[in-house]
Amino acid sequence: MDYGMTPELEEFRREVREFVAMNAPDIAPRAGVRCAETAEELASLKEWTGKLYAAGYLGGDWPVEYGGQGGEHAVERSVVVGEEIARARASVLPGAANLIAHALFDFGTEEQRTKFLPGIRSGSEVWCQLFSEPGSGSDLASLRTRAVRSENGGFVVNGQKVWTTNGQWSDYGYMLARTDVDAPKHKGISAFIVDMKLPGVDVRPLREITGTSDFNEVFFDDVVLEPDALVGELNNGWYVANSSLSHERSGVAANAVRLRQGVGALKDLAGRLEQNGHPAVEDGYVQDRLGRLDASVAALSAMVYANVSRVSRKSERAFDAPMAKLLFSEIGVEMQRFALELCGEAGILVEGDAGALDGGRWQDEFMYARAFTIAGGSSEVMRNLIAERGLGMPR
Repeated sequence: MDYGMTPELEEFRREVREFVAMNAPDIAPRAGVRCAETAEELASLKEWTGKLYAAGYLGGDWPVEYGGQGGEHAVERSVVVGEEIARARASVLPGAANLIAHALFDFGTEEQRTKFLPGIRSGSEVWCQLFSEPGSGSDLASLRTRAVRSENGGFVVNGQKVWTTNGQWSDYGYMLARTDVDAPKHKGISAFIVDMKLPGVDVRPLREITGTSDFNEVFFDDVVLEPDALVGELNNGWYVANSSLSHERSGVAANAVRLRQGVGALKDLAGRLEQNGHPAVEDGYVQDRLGRLDASVAALSAMVYANVSRVSRKSERAFDAPMAKLLFSEIGVEMQRFALELCGEAGILVEGDAGALDGGRWQDEFMYARAFTIAGGSSEVMRNLIAERGLGMPR
């Protein structure tokens, strides 16, 4: 169910699928956005990232002078790449590399581009996103981490970030900090590049319900930044951040593929499990639940491709992305809830437990599914955005 795919894009899809099959690292798939668990995994992911950039599958929308295809790159190609990586259940290197790259294209200096872009393309340098804080995740404009001007024109940073994906492995961070406490909260924020090895940067991995540490707390205690750490103009960080975030196009499309795979795996599971001496998939209730999930994922896929088409025509609406993100998050929770219902008592078993169904996949997916209703904007905030921007309702 690939909506709007031209013959040229279908040929490109076959090319990407073959490349992924030949080059993706052999890392066991896990639910959600996950980090390397070992230094060996990290090395494999960095090498894989470099191959994707070298082949033009990542960074295709970069300017030609920095290795991309510039205006010749169609946004549909980025979507296809994201979908094929997801279809192969291949691990990728999470982080903020693509975000900071586009921030540098639009707002950075030539010195910043020359210094940082080669490491992103080669996969040799890992980036994290230092936006969210305790109490200011969905309401990012209320952040309290401060960057105060120093005598040499640089900045001294104090504060805390949280839910920093891949922070423990990152070389650099793309950070927002408050630089004018008297300005309206959206207008007193600036964007910075932070060397994660600077004195005063303290990264503390958070152990999650999945048993792994993909997120981190990051503390800044009198961290000294040089003047060239500022990205764009002072107090213009809100605009810098939102501009770079607008380039994230393939994520929900890839997630729709994962949901589609999940429905297929659920159908297979229902065919293997028995209820009252018959395959569970023959039960009318099970068929109804599977049908509803199938239809919901088809609707999400149609919505994603419609949104991509609007992006290509430069007619994207402010509520398109929130609608797709909300639908993806809520379908995921419903799917994993039903998966554990099907598993019965075996649903509590995890990877390594005797008798765990499909290697403990369903428990892992269930525990991570709720995170997607928070990460990237909570479902409550998405509904507010849809109401305000799409329906014209008051705040």
